[in-house]
Amino acid sequence: MLTQVYPVFFHIGAVLIPSYGAMAALGVLMALFLAQRTARIAGVDAGQVWNLCVVALSAALVGQRLLLIAINWNDVRRHPTWMLGLAMIHHPLLGAAGALAGVASAGLYAHLKGLSVWSTADALAGPLALGLALEQFGGLLAGSGYGTASTARWAVTYVNPLAARWSGTPLGIPLHPVQAYAALGFFTLSASLLAGLAARRQQGDIAGSGLLGFGVVVFMTELWRDPEGRGALLGGMLDGPQAAAVLLVLAGGLVLMERKGASRKSEAQHG
Repeated sequence: MLTQVYPVFFHIGAVLIPSYGAMAALGVLMALFLAQRTARIAGVDAGQVWNLCVVALSAALVGQRLLLIAINWNDVRRHPTWMLGLAMIHHPLLGAAGALAGVASAGLYAHLKGLSVWSTADALAGPLALGLALEQFGGLLAGSGYGTASTARWAVTYVNPLAARWSGTPLGIPLHPVQAYAALGFFTLSASLLAGLAARRQQGDIAGSGLLGFGVVVFMTELWRDPEGRGALLGGMLDGPQAAAVLLVLAGGLVLMERKGASRKSEAQHG
């Protein structure tokens, strides 16, 4: 049973370097650099893909922060310095807001620069999965998005008060290391998408497969994630992230069907 999990990597004087933030930043950097290679494989300008990623990431961070400030506006207005502490808060709603802002800005940038949407999406699917895997590993260290109680030998027990303060993690209780489950799922998905990119038959295949994979990983891992603050739908049968996962799976299926239909139409025209 794992008990020594640290929400702080190290201190620089009075400054804390949070494990979650450090791993999330590493995930972003790894995804950015990997996207340079996948862009070339997909036949997209690597420089433009880099710019697109920076634009999408900036939009995601701004979107998350604006929503967080709006939700906590009364408190922030009375205590402006709390804005610094808001960076420690992680919530599915914030993740969804950031994802929507990032995707919208990426789509707009691709349109304005004349990039192939499908090839760009193919190039980004694998790096995105890798970035999410590292982000989830950071969540494991920090206690963010913690799991349900567990008696498994591989359960994790948090004892650092910062885990409770920053993420509301229960202390002294063995929990499923659901963040590790998600990290493993995203790592596996990333490897599969990267292997399939070079052998793709048509544009959009990797993007569609990625949407399916993201949905499956999120849906399955939510089964072991504590439901606190994650919403409930259909009488508790689904939580918010699972509902989003179902939409991702449906979107992936539609993309693959549309791409297959487009391929048949193109073959018929050239036949």
